[in-house]
Parts: sequence; structure tokens; C-alpha cells
Amino acid sequence: MTEFAPKVIRQTDPACIEVEWQDGHTSVLPTRLLRGLCPCAQCVNEHTGVRTHDPASVSSDLTHQGVQLVGNYAITIQFSDGHSTGIFPYQFLRESDPNPR
Repeated sequence: MTEFAPKVIRQTDPACIEVEWQDGHTSVLPTRLLRGLCPCAQCVNEHTGVRTHDPASVSSDLTHQGVQLVGNYAITIQFSDGHSTGIFPYQFLRESDPNPR
């Protein structure tokens, strides 16, 4: 979906990931927020959809150590707590923006 296609993904601050979207909007996504929202099977029950990872348990000093593209639709993030199994689709990132326009 081109409406959720990022133009640029920046990792200039280990406490956040910036996504500049094709429509000109920039999302500044705190690493701690993304870890708390991780959609992987370790964090969300695959059968029930119930979150099993408590977002409140994420350390306030959590950072990311790297971001990699997953195909043309998502990123995966290596978090400083060792977690790295989440796949974050672009649409999910855009909808998770704490400051949408």
C-alpha cells in the first residue's frame, strides 16, 4: 500500500525511530512504545490475540540497536532488552504514531 510507504526511516536517536512518509508526515516513534506494542507471538497470543507482554514492564531506558527492512512492507527492530522477533508493518507503525496529524 503506497499510502503507508515510508520515504525515509531514520535511526539517529536510539530512543526513537523516525519515519518520513510519502505524504510528508513524519512519525517519531519512541522505542519504548514500539517494544510495548510488539505484535510478535511472544508478546501477543497467536490464537486469542490477547497481549501477553505487559507494556508497563518495558524499561524507561530501553533503546534500539538496529532496524532492518522486512520485504517492502515492514521493519524488524533489535531492542536493547534482547527482543527482536517482532515484525512491524508500515501500516501498524503509522497507526501507532503518538502524534498523528
